[in-house]
Amino acid sequence: MKAIAELYSRIGLVPLITVGLIIGILIGWLAPSIGVSIGILGTLFVGALKAVAPILVFILVMAAVSQHQAGQEVFVKPVLIMYIIGTFFAALTAVAASFMFPTELALVTGDIQQVPPAGLKEVVTTLLMNLVANPINALANANYIGILAWALVIGFSLRQAGETTRKVIGDFSDAISQVVKWVIALAPLGIMGLVANTIAQTGFGALLGYARILTVLVGCMLFIALIVNPIIVFIKTGKNPYPLVFTCLRESGITAFFTRSSAANIPVNMNLARKLDLHEDTYSVTLPLGATINMAGAAITINVLTLAAAHTMGIQVDFGSALLLAIVASISACGASGVAGGSLLLIPLACSLFSIPNDIAMQVVAIGFIIGVIQDSAETALNSSTDVLFTAAADPKYSR
Repeated sequence: MKAIAELYSRIGLVPLITVGLIIGILIGWLAPSIGVSIGILGTLFVGALKAVAPILVFILVMAAVSQHQAGQEVFVKPVLIMYIIGTFFAALTAVAASFMFPTELALVTGDIQQVPPAGLKEVVTTLLMNLVANPINALANANYIGILAWALVIGFSLRQAGETTRKVIGDFSDAISQVVKWVIALAPLGIMGLVANTIAQTGFGALLGYARILTVLVGCMLFIALIVNPIIVFIKTGKNPYPLVFTCLRESGITAFFTRSSAANIPVNMNLARKLDLHEDTYSVTLPLGATINMAGAAITINVLTLAAAHTMGIQVDFGSALLLAIVASISACGASGVAGGSLLLIPLACSLFSIPNDIAMQVVAIGFIIGVIQDSAETALNSSTDVLFTAAADPKYSR
């Protein structure tokens, strides 16, 4: 077993994930029944990540704050600024792409169980209420805004504790980090199961009818990932951003693409930040916070599908309305994690800006769920990899 573990470590996680991906595709295509069966591997992997993420964030933030030395600089503010700028430019990119490539949707009816928020006030209120949630409920429900708030408060109070107490908390932090490494080591098997199950159950035939809207969505996300984000990082660091961009896409984006959960990808991002030797006091806060409010992919999804609905109904959208949509989508995207169904359930809110009836908006949401195999995967990959990218860009190791 030791020899196998050493070989596993020597090969590296990314090549093994690639092998798992290829095997998963072949199994899902050639033996769908087996693909469905081994889907349990993917379910277990995502479940393990989601289970360890809340306690990881809580312990790591609490340990970092309790052991923070007075006068030691942290770099949370510049990361938050980049999160806001990145999300807004993503919203603008989606608006521009929708004008350049107008898309008509063949509206469908679908059984959408969730109830979308009635307005922007409800989204913001939900986000603020999450901030003061019961700490036990916050951990149980993976409410990262609440987890961060309580971890910061308790961490600050523990700065007055004795050295032994703070050392114990530090040891807990190291222990949970080791557990995360063990879980992430199972990523090749987990991704193999996720891919095999997805292809076996859905295939990609259902997506062909929505190829144009998918092309606009994914094209916008690639433009942000490969053009806009590198420009933001270059302005911040003054260095060639692409080595860091590709590292984040490879080691964070690939996993996020298949898990389709920013929360589940927090342990992966924490592990990557540690490998990059980033400032722990910074990334222990910015990464879970980014999983909640850094939602460039969500802003793109909201705008592209809303403007496609407007075009389908023959509604002319002027520049002022488009700019307002970009602002609303940026704010809404930050609250997407507080809404069941995420970005898709915020589409009716955006559609209301153009007086699009709610029943039409919900049909657009149904289309979103149909194309979610690609849309949600690409959205999560962009959001999660950007969390690490902007955190690294603010670190002295990379910045000017």
